[in-house]
Amino acid sequence: MKKRVAAGLLLAFAFLGGCNTTDESHEGAASEIGQAESRPETEITYASSKDINDMNPHLYLGSMPAQGMVYESLVENTKDGIKPLLAESWENSEDGKTYLFHLRKGVTFHDGEPFNAEAVKRNIDAVQANADKHSWIKLSSKIKSVEVVDEYTVKLSLTGPYDPTLVELSMTRPYVFVSPKDFKNGGTKDGLNGYHGTGPYKLAEHKVNQIAVFVANENYWGGPPSIKRITAKVLPAGETTFLALQKGEVNFVFTDDRGADSVDPESMKQLADSGQFQVIRSEAMNTKMIVANTSRTDSPVHETAVREALWYAIDRETISQDIFDGMETPASTLFSSNVNYANVELKERGYDAEKAEQILQDAGWVAGNAESARVKEGKRLAMNLYYDSNSSSQKTEAEYIQHAVKNIGMELEIIGEESSSIANRRASGDYDLLFNQSWGLAYDPQSTIAAFTSTSSYLHATKGIKEADKLYGDIEAVMASTDEKARKKLYADILTIVHDEAVFIPLTHGRVTVVAPSSLQGVSFKQTQFELPFEQMHFTP
Repeated sequence: MKKRVAAGLLLAFAFLGGCNTTDESHEGAASEIGQAESRPETEITYASSKDINDMNPHLYLGSMPAQGMVYESLVENTKDGIKPLLAESWENSEDGKTYLFHLRKGVTFHDGEPFNAEAVKRNIDAVQANADKHSWIKLSSKIKSVEVVDEYTVKLSLTGPYDPTLVELSMTRPYVFVSPKDFKNGGTKDGLNGYHGTGPYKLAEHKVNQIAVFVANENYWGGPPSIKRITAKVLPAGETTFLALQKGEVNFVFTDDRGADSVDPESMKQLADSGQFQVIRSEAMNTKMIVANTSRTDSPVHETAVREALWYAIDRETISQDIFDGMETPASTLFSSNVNYANVELKERGYDAEKAEQILQDAGWVAGNAESARVKEGKRLAMNLYYDSNSSSQKTEAEYIQHAVKNIGMELEIIGEESSSIANRRASGDYDLLFNQSWGLAYDPQSTIAAFTSTSSYLHATKGIKEADKLYGDIEAVMASTDEKARKKLYADILTIVHDEAVFIPLTHGRVTVVAPSSLQGVSFKQTQFELPFEQMHFTP
């Protein structure tokens, strides 16, 4: 118990340091809220810690919230299942290998080009022409052909049945649609000449690392949005964004596509208490976790015992309460039990520092003095942990975990880098441990699990375990299975393997959080953690 209290006190100090402010400065700041400069009640200006970058939705450099405003998919993933979007209806053949999509008529791209079957074929063909880039999404390896049946009917043929087809077609990228006029060299893999989709907003202006402006698509097939102008303003997360909110430079913030909030929980509370802002949180969307690189044979992380000890050494309740103020809940498994196919009985691993020490001792890691790492066969129990330098919460978590594992004789060097650098490390395998999160509600479990085999995602994390071949075989089988009972069994086997091997060490179940003006109505969430339906929002008169 004493260890837990001490850890909590340490974390409280780390958290206050990470906020880069004091209680007094927040109190003074809160008193100024409400003196913001006026803006028309048809505009939203949101803070983002990074630029929208490349808006090509067939690649992966751009901001997903921004792309979600501009581009649309054939179908939409909702709480009630897959629903029509640009396709009004569809049929699937009995063998599961052919889909016939009937497209919505009268839809145009932002540049006036018609949305039709030919545009669908050209876009999907463009994605498939760069299939290696999309290896994380299994559908890219299953598409055999796309055929134009008539002006508003498209036939999609697969090499075999693939249960998540509609789910993966509903994602923010890559299977969304760009005006064929924007294609470069006949496709999209070499870039685009423009960024025209069919969505409710059009990109009107972009100043790199400063602002991006989106204006309402007045010809939108779903009706013109009430919010007429949305500006993404690049600002450092934390105190800078908090001050920008109170001054009226921005009036909206939300959890970004890295899973990071622009302001900390205490700042959110100050804003809500002022009466000028509301804080709205989604249901649990994802699992925040530490990914272990099991294929790194020259590192202690290769050992299951080391990974399991790390799992036991982390007090998730402290992280939930002291870092996230209870806004995120402790996670004990890769997916929460409400995720499809994830309600599986798995070995329980709660916070138990003594058990962590015993696991290491039994595995041959000999303890030295209190200030030194354990040693085994001349090798020190030392590893690197990478976190996103733009996420104050990840930095605080990393500092806390670094301190916690030092008590069991494990040394972590924590290193902050840009999110793009973290992604590159994940793809290349140049890491011991790094922070990450599951793909999210609409993508879990199928997309996160498919990524276990992808070189751009989690292949390095999984390929070093003893049962890697069985794992990959089960993944291939579950994606092709048309039998519900068989799918449940395969998913259970997959989740058991990675859980027993402690490949993905869960921390908390994350949510999307929005801070918005109190007068803004219609704030809701999609089944993805990466987009917000701005077109449904409006201000009260």
